[in-house]
Amino acid sequence: MALPACPTDTRTPARTRLRIRVCGAVQGVGFRPFVYRQAATLGLGGWVANSPEGVTVEAEGDPDRIAALMRAIRETPPPNASVASIEAREIEARGEAAFEIRVSESAGARTAQVLPDLATCDDCLRELFDPADRRYLYPFINCTHCGPRYSIIEDIPYDRARTSMRRFPMCSACRQEYDNPSDRRFHAEPNACADCGPRLFLWDRAGQALACNNHALLAAAAAVEAGRIVAIKGIGGFHLVADARDEAAISLLRVRKRRKEKPFAVMFPALSDVMGSCRVSPAEKALLTGPARPIVLLRRKGGPVAPSVAPRNPWLGALLPYAPLHHLLLRALGFPVVATSGNVSDEPIVTDETAALERLGGIADLFLVHDRPIVRPVDDSVARVVCGRALMLRRARGYAPAPIVSEDLPAGILALGGHLKTTVALTQRTGVVLSQHIGDLETIEARMSHTRAVTDMTRLHAARPRLVVRDLHPDYASSRAAEATGLPVATVQHHLAHVVACMAEHGITPPVLGVAWDGAGFGPDGTVWGGEFLCVTDKGWRRVAHLRRFRLPGAEAAMREPRRAALGLLYEAFGEDAFAMTDLPPVAAFTPAERGVLHTMLARGVYAPLTSSAGRLFDAFAALTGLRQCASYEGQAAAELEWAGEGHAIAGRYEFPVLEAPDEEAALIVDWQAPLEAVLAGLRAGAARGMVSVALHNGLAAAIVEVARRTGERRVVLTGGCFQNARLTEATVAALQAAGLEPIWHRHVPPNDGGIALGQAVWAAWTEQRGETPCA
Repeated sequence: MALPACPTDTRTPARTRLRIRVCGAVQGVGFRPFVYRQAATLGLGGWVANSPEGVTVEAEGDPDRIAALMRAIRETPPPNASVASIEAREIEARGEAAFEIRVSESAGARTAQVLPDLATCDDCLRELFDPADRRYLYPFINCTHCGPRYSIIEDIPYDRARTSMRRFPMCSACRQEYDNPSDRRFHAEPNACADCGPRLFLWDRAGQALACNNHALLAAAAAVEAGRIVAIKGIGGFHLVADARDEAAISLLRVRKRRKEKPFAVMFPALSDVMGSCRVSPAEKALLTGPARPIVLLRRKGGPVAPSVAPRNPWLGALLPYAPLHHLLLRALGFPVVATSGNVSDEPIVTDETAALERLGGIADLFLVHDRPIVRPVDDSVARVVCGRALMLRRARGYAPAPIVSEDLPAGILALGGHLKTTVALTQRTGVVLSQHIGDLETIEARMSHTRAVTDMTRLHAARPRLVVRDLHPDYASSRAAEATGLPVATVQHHLAHVVACMAEHGITPPVLGVAWDGAGFGPDGTVWGGEFLCVTDKGWRRVAHLRRFRLPGAEAAMREPRRAALGLLYEAFGEDAFAMTDLPPVAAFTPAERGVLHTMLARGVYAPLTSSAGRLFDAFAALTGLRQCASYEGQAAAELEWAGEGHAIAGRYEFPVLEAPDEEAALIVDWQAPLEAVLAGLRAGAARGMVSVALHNGLAAAIVEVARRTGERRVVLTGGCFQNARLTEATVAALQAAGLEPIWHRHVPPNDGGIALGQAVWAAWTEQRGETPCA
């Protein structure tokens, strides 16, 4: 018998309305247009708006279709978006059938993520060079997938009226794109064209306009080709640009910028040009061509770049054009250019064209400027590939200020970083906001930039810090700034901050063994730390081992002169006999009179502090091998010792004994005496520097494994500036893994002092959570 047909359901489909809060990197990425199009396709009513917390959506309609909208938000967000959390609650239905983008909400806690500046996307690049397109050759082309973000935002939530683009009212054609849901520039806040947007000018040193727009660009290109230096205003500041093939132009740039040997970054027209000069792995290619477009350290293999760009250096800092202006310039030139930060050495990058005339007038011959204000300085990021994955060395454009996600931290803690490679950090309910690279606080200008960065961060996030955290060193400029705030101040030891920064980046909690190796950090015992092994637990931390100490004659002068570190090492090992070892390069590098002064320093311990610094140990061995007696930039000697090992893949190593030290706070001492004696014997017998370099690195890696084995900690955090050294990091990671231990090293946060502020903030927060006063 046939079954009766089911009656038709004539009831009105159930309608519900949800208020959805989306947190993460959801502003400045076309998220509202994405939600609008999804909702319209699903036939939902309601609205979407930016808010201080992220994006708010109210969606009304069939429950299954609302669920589909939430799946799309969670699983297929727009390019460059990142959804950290979605919260939804049911509210009363209002019978809305249409969906709209509303004016941004301004009430609420400011926890929305500010998006970094993004490299020009492929779609905009095609339009840029399409003669039929209305933005043909327009140097400020952008869309919802690319362009300036962090460098132009003045306030949250992210809307044009809260950016430096508010000075440029859109023309009717741009407004039509902005209002069209099917257009790629739908609600693209920096949207502009040649009729209504920023303009380009070429200035002489007096600020006199010589040309504008495309004529200005072509004249600047001609100047670079003729060997002149041009200061170019970009996304987050000025570059100083010169022909990377021209030895005379590079030499002139070095003299004017007062930068004797430190490598310059090189911007290549295209990836194929990079690959013609450098070896590029798949991981390095992904970095070069990604939306962040950092400077990437690559192995050189030839090509047209002048040797003086990176003297005595087998690596080259390469980057690709990331702004339309760069694409136009490099297309016009057809060859690589030096693109170094627009500053005098030790000063912050220049962002304002008027200031550029004053501060860069003695360096640049011409100025290619534009009239879009840069709200904050954002330097180029720098990265390299270590152990097959990216390692951030300078975190700035393309990455900052993306937060480090760390759940349930108490908000309102402001950390001011250290003294070199400084950043600042702020805890929020959703994580820790880490600023862009600020730089070394050696000059008044740099300290003013640090102060502005603190003010900017607290204002942008409407934060009222209740606790300020500083380094243990009382004389750092950042420490004095902390004390001047009038707020409660906590101190966190330098190397502990290094360890905690790496832990926070990876979202791990104690216990760990932290290996923090760098140039210098103030220790609680009053000595200069730098070769530390710290056991971090949920109850606190303690120093469980360190490198054997030696004196640094001349104190800070030893940081600039590796020969002094070598002499201090020899004196600790051999006493008075060290001064008779004139066959050794660092001893011979001093005159007899100078040796007499240094002898007095070391014998009396005057102006010769004790240090356990791994960075100074590397310097000493670099001097002993004859590689470098005086350095012109930080880390130069240690880097040259690392490079000396290129092509010497030997399995040998010097043994660094790990000794008991019952009379010290630390239980173990990693002793360098036997390796020192072996190195001296080898060098006197004619051993190659490269073999010495590899054996030293392998020996230090083995010592780390032995300390980890003796302390019983399985997870080993590798941090500090010494772990920018690829040879050391890769040797140590391999040795730890072979021993069945778990190495943890940096990726998104620099191992150098650029991560100190993050570690300070997180340690203070963890200390509060334990119910203790936040201090180290």
